[in-house]
Amino acid sequence: MTDRPFSAKAGHLVSDLSLSTGAGVIIRCIEDRPGHPWKVRGSMRIPRVLQILLVTLGLTGVLVQPSAAAAPTNLAAAPGLSARTVMTVARSLVTPDADPEGANDWRCRPTTQRPRPVVLVHGTWMNALNNWAALSPSLKEAGYCVFAVNYGAPAGSILKATDPVPQSAQQIAAFVDRVLAATGADQADLVGYSQGGGLLPRWYLKHEGGEGKIARLIGIAPSNHGTDLSGLVTLSESLRLMGIVGRFAGQSALDQARGSEIHAQLDKDGDTVPGTEYTTIVTTADRVLTPYHNQYLTPSPGAQVTNHTIQSHCPHSWTGHVAMPFDRTVTQLVHSALDPTDRRIPQCGLL
Repeated sequence: MTDRPFSAKAGHLVSDLSLSTGAGVIIRCIEDRPGHPWKVRGSMRIPRVLQILLVTLGLTGVLVQPSAAAAPTNLAAAPGLSARTVMTVARSLVTPDADPEGANDWRCRPTTQRPRPVVLVHGTWMNALNNWAALSPSLKEAGYCVFAVNYGAPAGSILKATDPVPQSAQQIAAFVDRVLAATGADQADLVGYSQGGGLLPRWYLKHEGGEGKIARLIGIAPSNHGTDLSGLVTLSESLRLMGIVGRFAGQSALDQARGSEIHAQLDKDGDTVPGTEYTTIVTTADRVLTPYHNQYLTPSPGAQVTNHTIQSHCPHSWTGHVAMPFDRTVTQLVHSALDPTDRRIPQCGLL
């Protein structure tokens, strides 16, 4: 990858650090005592004005992401976010419990061509409306029955998915069961982002009855094996912060840190369960889930795993963690993972 101009580096820094310090998995901290489980003692209710500020920072970071202007000629360069996507993300500040466009039509029935419903699971400190502003309508237009869940926080909260991962996994289990009952399908496909594509659905599959109900799990920038948050986890350990930041970020942030109790339980029996095909879609420019290769999965015997890196398709892509749900390459890779007959060449840039 060629060296990036200062403006590109600044845009990349704003986008991912706005998530990592405000609207995502920020500094993880642990109790000082050896062997003490990573638990948050109480939680801090984040004022609504601060929630709005943090999501605005995240959106600003995505807006200043540079397009892949130097992409190879067979991959089209594209400008930044479309007006539709920007307006939808902005609306999520006012109506954080609203459904994204194309999602949660409970009258929708699978077809022969699209035999399984698609369940979308948002990431930490996001909600269904802003996380899936681009992908949900894209999947609906392709003929899928699309369902998007909000979880991990009280109704009305802009920043969701902060509850402990096992607790949120129970909500995912209930939502998937509702989708299957409404559509009459035997299985669903699950597409998730960050926490919602990594340890949360993996916990659901292993510990909340999900095995056999999910045909394909597609993780976009998934938090599969813990993050050191570009070294900030190590710093928080050395400073002995005692969970102060954890009370601000929520237990799910601690659960996603490298070495957490949740990760230890998930990884001890391997990454996968029988009967589910796994896909990860990862960017080397991720500064939130680091090192980025911790996002990949290793198949257990007989399992099928496909690990994608978007720079293999768009070598000059600077898309970081925050912009992944809005990336054209990511969107096409999701479509191809859901339908292997869809072999369109991914385009570069944002939707």
